[in-house]
Amino acid sequence: MAQHYLSGGLLSEKRVDRRLAAVLALDVAGYSRLVGTDDEGTVARWKALRETLIDPKILEHRGRIVKSTGDGVLVEFASVVNAARSAGEIQCEMATRNAGLPDDGRIELRIGIHIGDIISEDNDIFGDGVNIAVRIEGIARTGGVCISDDAHKQVRGKVEFDYEDMGPQTLKNIKEAVRVWRMRFPGDAEPELATPPEAPAEDLALPDKPSVAVLPFQNMSGDAEQEYFADGIVEDIITALSHFKSLFVIARNSSFTYKGKAVDIKRVGRELGVRYVLEGSVRKAAGRVRITGQLIDAATGAHLWADRFDGSLEDIFELQDQVTASVVGAVAPKLEEAEIERAHRKPTEKLDAYDHYLRGLAMVSQYTKATNKEAFQFFSNAIALDPQYASAYAMATRCIMLRGQNGWLSNPQREIAEGLQLGRRALELGRDDPLVLAVGGYALAYLAHDLDTGAVFIERSLSLNANCAMAWLYSGAVQVLLGESDLGIAHVSRAQRLSPLDPTQPQFMAVIAFGHLCAGRFDEAARCAESAFRDQPNLLTPLLILTASLAHLGRREDARRLVPEILRLSPSYRISRAKDRAPFRRPEHLAVLTDGLRLAGLPE
Repeated sequence: MAQHYLSGGLLSEKRVDRRLAAVLALDVAGYSRLVGTDDEGTVARWKALRETLIDPKILEHRGRIVKSTGDGVLVEFASVVNAARSAGEIQCEMATRNAGLPDDGRIELRIGIHIGDIISEDNDIFGDGVNIAVRIEGIARTGGVCISDDAHKQVRGKVEFDYEDMGPQTLKNIKEAVRVWRMRFPGDAEPELATPPEAPAEDLALPDKPSVAVLPFQNMSGDAEQEYFADGIVEDIITALSHFKSLFVIARNSSFTYKGKAVDIKRVGRELGVRYVLEGSVRKAAGRVRITGQLIDAATGAHLWADRFDGSLEDIFELQDQVTASVVGAVAPKLEEAEIERAHRKPTEKLDAYDHYLRGLAMVSQYTKATNKEAFQFFSNAIALDPQYASAYAMATRCIMLRGQNGWLSNPQREIAEGLQLGRRALELGRDDPLVLAVGGYALAYLAHDLDTGAVFIERSLSLNANCAMAWLYSGAVQVLLGESDLGIAHVSRAQRLSPLDPTQPQFMAVIAFGHLCAGRFDEAARCAESAFRDQPNLLTPLLILTASLAHLGRREDARRLVPEILRLSPSYRISRAKDRAPFRRPEHLAVLTDGLRLAGLPE
């Protein structure tokens, strides 16, 4: 996969071989079950199929077998028409060979095809073109072939098979829905032209990430003008939530079909295929407006969050922005919290990549060496199960950064190199994911001491999602390191406002304390650092700031009493290592920290 190399504050990409290609993914349906029943027989039959049918058909239609797994193959074609013909002929021949065989004697295939951009390296292929083909194969029925809409446009009228439109499909780890077509074979039932009106709608499958629908807010005022305001609030909330790449948000056009109707939340969840529903109301009285909102688990009907917002109608747009920021800042973490709780209820042997990611997320902010190690392992498991999982790379990087900040690195050179490698991979995979950009950017600033490039990625993150609290936190931290203390404090304060109940609050306060320390406001620095250390006594950074601040205030005895606590948390910590923990742009800001620690008696 392409690697990124950073120099001179610019991101340059190693030249890679990119091309447009048709990708065919094929696997055996129920292979594990077949092997469990008759391992030797299944392996022998699959080998024979490869030799007598599958490989010859692929070669006949000029396909290149890129790689084989135990129960499948990945194939590249220069022509999607050839890919479709190969797939159709293979499945027709398979149906003939399986006719009359008992179920446990059949090998049945599923095939997915997509045409898209791929990256070629070391005789292997990567990229969205591959990922989408594999995901489409996963939704094909046994004995069937599914192709993407892009592929269908190229093969329509050019192959001897007809196609049935399956509509937009939500595919695992693919950001946008993909329209899929099913290849039809002789003997298939004719597709229904329309669902009879009296037939109940089929329940939609839930996406593999938190899914939410925001219903139109009720106008309780009896004032038609407030209808536009209520609709505007909902549209802003939908737009803001859509900027979180970790969420699946139903579009406005679908949500607003429920406008003016009495709704059953559980039914809405089934019809829209979402786990959570946000609803609310708007009421106007005497020049003021009250807006309420509540988040509901659509499966159980349980209320997960509720709040209300009061404001003056004098500046209606400012109020609208305030409500949007407050609702999104509360709802996004609540959805994450609910998903983490759901993942913890699953048996460990059934965890997928997303579940491992969620379990790691629950532990990463507990700020102990043991939980950090466990969180890192969960993120590593997620990466092993899904090597394209940008968020898992980012959070694994965050674990290493927290180790560095708290003196938990056992092999600093090796672990920092690993953290940078993970961070750069996250940036490579998650170029449009605000959270990934923020974490990856801070990794460059903190681990590589490349403050300028880190700041660029974080700014890109905020331009994509101005409601991401972690992006504002890391932006504030980098601004403090760059010497812009007051701007850094303002950015972290914005993070606090967006996520007032965030478990990362002690980190928020630590960065604010650092800003005050650099600005020479030692009273404020000590107050904020003490608050952070009181809330999370395992964090080393606020303890260092508190010690230095007390020393500068002339309270040297109080400062000296904290030195044993610093060495308890990080026995190897020395003043000479301060620059590794705080890579300040301005030497005088580093000196404020080190001079204070020196006055307190910390070893050089």
